[in-house]
Amino acid sequence: MKILLVDDEEELVSALAERLGIRGIDAEWVISGKEALLRVKDGKFDLAVLDVKLPKLGGRKLKKALQEKCPDMKYIFMTGHGSEDDFQAISNEVGKEYYLFKPVNIDDLIKKIRKAVHSH
Repeated sequence: MKILLVDDEEELVSALAERLGIRGIDAEWVISGKEALLRVKDGKFDLAVLDVKLPKLGGRKLKKALQEKCPDMKYIFMTGHGSEDDFQAISNEVGKEYYLFKPVNIDDLIKKIRKAVHSH
């Protein structure tokens, strides 16, 4: 299983990748939507964890762009300050069980990753 983490908070996203790695999950991270789009060209990812509020290319728009390149990839969204509208829109797209609030609990994230990757 290979995960792509996308968040503009570099300390957070690098720490999440490290903590996932310690638990045996191969995770790469980037800090922008543009970097995410470049990274998916180089590797096959099973799942992307996207920050809702990314500069320039927000999480929902990034998901749409990634889907064109990787139609089978699954998604989890996380936010530190998402609105009720964001929550409703994303819940309709991927399901509310795939929406996390920061600070992210690593065990909750791993459960959601495993559930998303193994769902059809």
